Amino acid sequence: MRVGVVGAGAVGGAIAALLARGGHEVEVTARGPHLEAIRERGIRLSGAWGEYTARVDANEQLTHGPELVIVATKAQDAVAAIRENQRLLRGVPVLVIQNGLDGIANARSASPRSDIVGGLATFASSYLSPGEITVTTAGPLYVGVEGEDDLPARYVARTLNDALPTELVQNFTGAQWTKLVINQINALPAITGLSAQEVIANGALRRIMTLGMRENVRIGRANRVRFEKLQGLGPRGLRLFALLPLWLGQLLPLLMSARIGKQPNPGSTLQSIRRGQATEIDYLNGSIVRAAESVERSAPVNARLVELVHEVEASGNFLTADEVVARF
Repeated sequence: MRVGVVGAGAVGGAIAALLARGGHEVEVTARGPHLEAIRERGIRLSGAWGEYTARVDANEQLTHGPELVIVATKAQDAVAAIRENQRLLRGVPVLVIQNGLDGIANARSASPRSDIVGGLATFASSYLSPGEITVTTAGPLYVGVEGEDDLPARYVARTLNDALPTELVQNFTGAQWTKLVINQINALPAITGLSAQEVIANGALRRIMTLGMRENVRIGRANRVRFEKLQGLGPRGLRLFALLPLWLGQLLPLLMSARIGKQPNPGSTLQSIRRGQATEIDYLNGSIVRAAESVERSAPVNARLVELVHEVEASGNFLTADEVVARF
């Protein structure tokens, strides 16, 4: 199948390489040194799903008529990327792999003639140098839609499943909210410059992470969200987690650290800061703050995390653990 991957970064690049390894005809979009490296050497995939060099077509915009398009840009770049490639997206299923809560709605607005399918990547992947993608932790790709017509999602899941583990989820909104809990590991590494494992090993930082996760669950429940089970996190467990004493709730980030493994995981937000790019923190912790405001509540922990990530973005200087604790 002809597949276009818009945004061949950590997630999109890994998926593109796996699809090429599975025999699909793949074209990716990229820019700058990353584009040059892919054109010259291909996408070099390593890590949890083995080593493979994928020779794919690479351009700043899609040039071939695809049968399936995967948009894997940062959340803040998705609408612009869809519009840049819109002439090839009309009438084609579009899988939008995005963090946060707004990916499907924004994509439908940008490309109303496409069947939009939502995607959530639960594997951990790092793009640390042009053309090089490392999968540090394996995990499935979840796909689904908002609404009752799940035929496009079923088509996408069936197409991708031979190349990478893909699961269909009916309650996609609930899955997005559960993924936000998982994505809580991103903010503190971006603020401190530490890996996710180092942050979780620090007792004071782990407490802050736990507070952010609990706030996440409580705001979701206030919005009448039915959390979907992802990576062992389900509605009953998350409801209990939000009620547990703080000292006991810290078991959740410790379990997540164990799942990640020993290879340092910087998280996508820290990767963006290291490359001098804007982060998607407003679509991660920021979406929790907005959801709280929509039900006349507040999310002070997540609001402070957003504030500190933007501070590091602006200054280029990471904060020590003691400085972070003082700010809370």
